[in-house]
Amino acid sequence: MSAGRARVAASILDADLSNISHAVRRLERAGADRIHLDVMDGHFVPNLTFGPRTIEAIRRRTRLPLDAHLMIANPGRHIGAYIDAGCDSITIHVEIDEPIPPTLEAIRAAGRFAGLAVKPATALTALEPYAPLYDIVMVMTVEPGFGGQVFMREVAATKLLAARDHLAHLPVTGEVHVDGGVNRETAEFVGAQGADVLVVGSALFVRGRDMAREIHLIRSLADEGYQFALNDGEPPVSRDEWAPFTELPRDLAAPFARTIEDAGIPVAVFRSLHRSTDAGQREARLFVPLAALPLAEERFGAQRSRLESEASGRADDR
Repeated sequence: MSAGRARVAASILDADLSNISHAVRRLERAGADRIHLDVMDGHFVPNLTFGPRTIEAIRRRTRLPLDAHLMIANPGRHIGAYIDAGCDSITIHVEIDEPIPPTLEAIRAAGRFAGLAVKPATALTALEPYAPLYDIVMVMTVEPGFGGQVFMREVAATKLLAARDHLAHLPVTGEVHVDGGVNRETAEFVGAQGADVLVVGSALFVRGRDMAREIHLIRSLADEGYQFALNDGEPPVSRDEWAPFTELPRDLAAPFARTIEDAGIPVAVFRSLHRSTDAGQREARLFVPLAALPLAEERFGAQRSRLESEASGRADDR
């Protein structure tokens, strides 16, 4: 787990593909948060890379999440193979010429995160028909198909902050990814635009450059950009920190947790050290991500107070 807000998805497109296993192990040791897999079919984009069998082999070599970006013309035909290969998140392009909802639904039905990517010239409004079905919006800041291209700053400025509006159905877990030309020179800027996940490729494979230092530098610069542009100068809260929200009898805690999660806020439920006297059951402690605590307070603070009063009334009646 990494401190801070930004996450680095390390693309292996510029690695030595004859020894992918070594590249993945290097990235893992260097502190990458995810492995980004650029799948190209030679049709949707002019380049050709690898497919699900290669991803399956990578899955056996790392515990890091695998983030697949399918730059292919007909992902619906092959989505089952990519799910079976072990991808944790799968992003397809909104520009494809086949029905999009069935593919997004299949990804989510398998318990994976579904994403939609937009090319630089594609307006974000193209995402609107599919808004309830995706977890990720990927903004391309280069033309898809090749690594090492020049970052399109104006595309990032126009789209990254705006992409957050297209994840209103997932106020906490939805992610804005930026892919293309992200490096130490552009990381602070995309962080200032609210990007959650930075796809970084060629910058990590520069000969003589310390990969671990580069990942740390890019992540830190993105967080600094977010801090001063969007967070009133306050360091961003780590995505990996959780905060206690309430402690209730289990019969009240379970439905309350479901209600909070239905609103897009993750909840972790733990047994309390305290016991209620009803059948000797332990109470339950509900935690939410620290970054989501203000939203949880705003939306569910009043309901929490009512439930805590009910629980207190039960105790008084005993």
